[in-house]
Amino acid sequence: LVDRVIAAKLLRTKCRFAAPGVREDYSSTPIDVVADVKTEKIVVLGGSGFVGSAICRAAVAKGIEVVSLSRSGRPSYSDPWADEVTWLAGDVFYARWEDVLVGATAVVSTLGGFGNEEQMKRINGEANTIAVDAAKEFGIPKFILISVHDYNLPSFLLTSGYFTGKRKAESEVLSKYPSSGVVLRPGFIYGKRKVDGYEIPLDIVGQPLEKLLSSVENFTKPLSALPGSDLVLASPVNVDDVAYAVINAVIDDSFFGVFTIEQIKEAAASARV
Repeated sequence: LVDRVIAAKLLRTKCRFAAPGVREDYSSTPIDVVADVKTEKIVVLGGSGFVGSAICRAAVAKGIEVVSLSRSGRPSYSDPWADEVTWLAGDVFYARWEDVLVGATAVVSTLGGFGNEEQMKRINGEANTIAVDAAKEFGIPKFILISVHDYNLPSFLLTSGYFTGKRKAESEVLSKYPSSGVVLRPGFIYGKRKVDGYEIPLDIVGQPLEKLLSSVENFTKPLSALPGSDLVLASPVNVDDVAYAVINAVIDDSFFGVFTIEQIKEAAASARV
């Protein structure tokens, strides 16, 4: 009886191959198939902000578990998607990473800001570097950084704390995550931005400008080699395109490296399908 039970189990798990032209009857040898379902959980740093909240919203729409860490905690959104996010209030410099990162498959950082030189180096560079190092230490497979387009500026104009901080963060991502780190470099990001309870419709400017630049792209392309030309010619990016490019990076293991404005839009289109 024991031998029969063992034989039955072997029949249920053994892969069988038929020779060409030979038809096998599988009715007596059922195969148990266990689906390999990959679940995603992301931690969004700065998830209550303009870009961060768009990423949270897109992730929820795709069935991805979301945790947001920001100093302000939960924003004042009343939208249903916001109830699906775990909102944590905290500072990256003092975060309890063992609590924040538990179970995460990717970290997304939207950290950045303006101020004096030291403030910009701290928030754009040091804060992101700390987050990358923490994610790597806790074994998080992916890190996705929202950086900034360089606008084709000469190198001597990229020495401000804003750009040097962002590039320092980029370097940390690409060195710690050489085959799974993602750096998105959008330009002007537009959409409906909420500030202190007021909605600022950045899309009134961004959307028409994006369409205009797209329509004249063939004529303006030769000018792109001129230093600083992208201050005028770089296409704005919808905040939802940035968000869905992040989603694409989360779910596609072949998506890594540095991505330009146009590549961000292409990645977003892929994720929306």
